[in-house]
Amino acid sequence: MKLVQLATAFLLAVAGFGSAQAQSNEDFLTIQLKDGPVVIQLMPDVAPKHVAQIKELASKGEYDNVAFHRVIEGFMAQTGDVQFGDMENGFEPGRAGTGGSSLPDIEAEFSSVPFERGTVGMARSQDPNSANSQFFIMFAEGGFLNGQYTVVGKVVAGMEYVDKIKRGEGGNGEVTDPDRMIKVTVGRN
Repeated sequence: MKLVQLATAFLLAVAGFGSAQAQSNEDFLTIQLKDGPVVIQLMPDVAPKHVAQIKELASKGEYDNVAFHRVIEGFMAQTGDVQFGDMENGFEPGRAGTGGSSLPDIEAEFSSVPFERGTVGMARSQDPNSANSQFFIMFAEGGFLNGQYTVVGKVVAGMEYVDKIKRGEGGNGEVTDPDRMIKVTVGRN
């Protein structure tokens, strides 16, 4: 048993998930979806400014009830527009995906961490330094995003619930009557 534990610790360390900082409960985000909880291990060592902003917004409850406004089969599910995407307070379906938060935009923190199934990246406009509150979860590998978008974390539990998020039908993945993040908290809950 001890050998299995050592091997697991080694593999996690090699994968970049074994540092004491990454194992802190504060470096996880739990998103409650309609089908169950999704746990994301945040990567403050990779994107410290982006992770800090996500944690601040989650701590204030800003992500609660925010729509998955853009969901593309085989690609990703995008959410996090706290300005126009809050389905309980001021939801504007036609504008969801165009807003951010009251916090400032963040300069890009590109890294060599690849976009794979379960990777969480920051959404932005064409300006690489325009990420604010929106993020996306990958359904599949997306190597074309590598080095172009900031990686902030990876789903470590509940990917089966991400797979059940309602897909968009519009040309850009726009979702009619979208699913939402019911509650988002810092930590593994």
